[in-house]
Amino acid sequence: MQKIFDFDALVKHRNRAARRIDPVLPVLEDLTDRLLDRLDDTTRRFTRALDFGGRGALAPALMARGMLVDSADFSASMAARAGGRALPLAAPDDFGLAPEAYDLIVAPLSLHGLDDLPGALIQLRRALKSEGLLLASLPVLGTLHELRLALLEVEEQLTGRVSPRVAPFPELRDCAGLLQRAGFTHPVADIEELDFLYANPLAMLHELRDAGETNALLGRSRTIPPRALFPAALATLPQREGRTEVKLRMAMLTGWAS
Repeated sequence: MQKIFDFDALVKHRNRAARRIDPVLPVLEDLTDRLLDRLDDTTRRFTRALDFGGRGALAPALMARGMLVDSADFSASMAARAGGRALPLAAPDDFGLAPEAYDLIVAPLSLHGLDDLPGALIQLRRALKSEGLLLASLPVLGTLHELRLALLEVEEQLTGRVSPRVAPFPELRDCAGLLQRAGFTHPVADIEELDFLYANPLAMLHELRDAGETNALLGRSRTIPPRALFPAALATLPQREGRTEVKLRMAMLTGWAS
């Protein structure tokens, strides 16, 4: 399996985000609520839920629906502040989840930093009881596309070389197949597209940092980037209503354990 992400860096970023996440919680809560809307499409009643990487935006909403909630995260600090019973995860290849422990697992924007996404989905399916439900969201191809291209172009102009700064994302058409490959039945993957507008585009980078989404690519540069890199790249992004426009294409995944 090809290694794409630096797991130690991912944990470090989430530990830092646990101290800084409050300002971005309203955004995370909105994105999480869009995923939880899928619960209204089923008459099944859920009582035992796993919050997988919800960062404080998920567990309170599940508990408000009457569920007992474990909050799992690779960052022990983030798990402790997520709102449910803290469940720190030690390694991406072995979550250590008890088999058939939950009738609902929700993973909002928390799987895209893992090298083995099919393996992660298999682990989550095994933690579900028979007829349990997985809800997950993932950024997919098209997310931060303009930012990715701008950073590559400007860095090459400034330094003559490039370093990956935006993670690769899967294509929407592959997502239902990933669920099926992991053994889920009735797999569904649909899309929500959201545009964020920023008066100051640097605020976008600060929000990503505060949410724990700083660059954790294994092949990233470890040197300090040129001071002009980010201002110059951000200045090329699309504008709407006098503000910088940034796109999030979010796959919403639904799968059932047999």
